[in-house]
Amino acid sequence: MELLKDFIDLFLHLDKHLSEIIAQYGTTTYVILFAIIFIETGLVIMPFLPGDSLLFAAGAFAAKGDLDLSILMVLLFVAAFLGDTLNYWIGKALGPAVFERKSKLFKKEYLDKTHAFYEKHGGKTIIFARFIPIIRTFAPFVAGIGAMTYRKFLLYNIIGGFIW
Repeated sequence: MELLKDFIDLFLHLDKHLSEIIAQYGTTTYVILFAIIFIETGLVIMPFLPGDSLLFAAGAFAAKGDLDLSILMVLLFVAAFLGDTLNYWIGKALGPAVFERKSKLFKKEYLDKTHAFYEKHGGKTIIFARFIPIIRTFAPFVAGIGAMTYRKFLLYNIIGGFIW
């Protein structure tokens, strides 16, 4: 039980344990960082992972010379881009099924309104959501549910991921 508690603490506070991870795992640290960013942005059920603080911590270690900044920039951009893309497709796959059932919470009219919103404001939403923890995880999922066109989503996902 204590081992599980320590693992969860390490996982949720990776930014605080990054020096230990770099010392113990060396270049495998890049894989760990990629996985954390990909999972946080790619799985709607994982919004509590330390995305923003991890970026700052990794940047600080790159400034010290413990990590390579150019590798980090490319790798974490790709992780964020792929994560949001996966999250979009999960929303697109699950959305229609959820709205087919009779429900007070999930009504077809809500889906139509979400689609209209994402067609009008979706680009800004995808970009700005990158900088808001928890919302960052839900925005691409909702874009998929709301049937934002993938081409439009793709453009703003690239821009948002790069800026973030």
